[in-house]
Formats: sequence, structure tokens, C-alpha cells
Amino acid sequence: MGMPVVVEIADKFADVKDVDDVFEYLRAIDERFSTYKELSEISRINRGEILPDQYSVEMKNILSLCEKTKQETEGFFDINFNGKLDPSGLVKGFAINEASKLLTAKGYKNFYVEIAGDVQTVGLNSDNQPWAIGIRNPFNEKEVIKIINVSNRGVATSGTYIRGNHIINPITKKPATEIISLTVIGPDIYEADRFATPAFAMGLSGIDWLENRVGLEGYLISHDKHAIFTTGFSQYLKNI
Repeated sequence: MGMPVVVEIADKFADVKDVDDVFEYLRAIDERFSTYKELSEISRINRGEILPDQYSVEMKNILSLCEKTKQETEGFFDINFNGKLDPSGLVKGFAINEASKLLTAKGYKNFYVEIAGDVQTVGLNSDNQPWAIGIRNPFNEKEVIKIINVSNRGVATSGTYIRGNHIINPITKKPATEIISLTVIGPDIYEADRFATPAFAMGLSGIDWLENRVGLEGYLISHDKHAIFTTGFSQYLKNI
């Protein structure tokens, strides 16, 4: 989907072929779900070339998960926009999570998989420490303002400071502009990623919504440079 991918394995027996298998899987996901590729299944669906009874098993599964997420967020997660389907807000986290499962199945116990800032951590890093993930300053992208230490957790960030106001509030049908960055920690990247965008669309109230979700923690930055985070977020923070 035009995004950088990083795979780091801390286990000493790492084999580059296993990393290649991860990239092959991610390329297959891209070929099916990328809205930027003319021949992807989702693009063909949006052009009416594939009818619902012809959807692949993978597509049906993703669309079902998207509908489940829409219900869980009271409509703040919605892949329907201007008559088109765009499941990207769920697919990225799902793909990272599945890629991590591939590595686990190969026997790896310590690794990190990232796509464009969304991360799944497993085990410990090469220094035998929890993985350190930086939260960038949305007003100065070269600066890291917080570092979180995580192991066996997913971390996803939604924001408008790089791509502009691309996140739409599905309720108002207008760009979500109340906040500028929201980082979510979840039990895995699938859970963190699928809830990061709808929580961002909720604006300042998104942090309260995350507070009431078991297993999720959030760190919000507003346009007036104030940070608000859930009560459990501080357990992951490391001073810098």
C-alpha cells in the first residue's frame, strides 16, 4: 500500500528466507486489498466488476471484521466513503498481526514487525529488553517526545500531521480536526490499529472511549499541544 515495512528478528538463529516469507505474504495482502492498485480485488469490487457472491474468502473475512468494528465503535469506524469501500483502516493491523503469527509459527520468540509506524512487538529486543517505540512530536517530526517500552503488544498511531486531514468523522462526514495525534497500545496490533482511527475521529472524547475499553491504552495530543493519556498508559512510559 505504498508504505515502508520493517522486520527485525532478535533471535540468533534468524533466517533471511523467513523474512522473505513475511514480505511475500504482505505483498499478497497488498495485491488483494490496495485501493491504489487497479487490479486489486477491492478496486474491482468498487468498480462493480466483482459481486458479493464472488468475493474471496479473505475479502469476506475482512469485510465481516470491519462491520464488527463499526458496531463496536458505534459507527465511528466505517469503510464506506463516497460509495466506495476502503478497509485500509483495518487491513494494515490485520496484516502485521498475521505476519507476526507466521514468524511465531517458524519458532521465533523475539521480533518486531512494523508498517509505517504501526508495530507488533513479540518478546524482547537484542539487548534482552522490551522493545522501545517512539512517539513523534506532531509539531516537529524530527523529535521523539515519548518512548514506550512494550513486549507482546501492538502500537498504532493515527494522525494528520503527515498526510493532512485524511481521517473522516463518519458521523459528521467531515474531516476529524479536533486532535492531531493519537497512539494506541493494544494486546496486539490488530486490536490497536482497528480502534486507533475511530478513536481519533471521536476527537478529545476518544481518550475517554479508550479508557473504557479493556486492554487498550491511549496517548492523545491536541492542536494546542496538550497531551492526554489513559490511566494505564504511564506503565509503558520511559523517560527520555
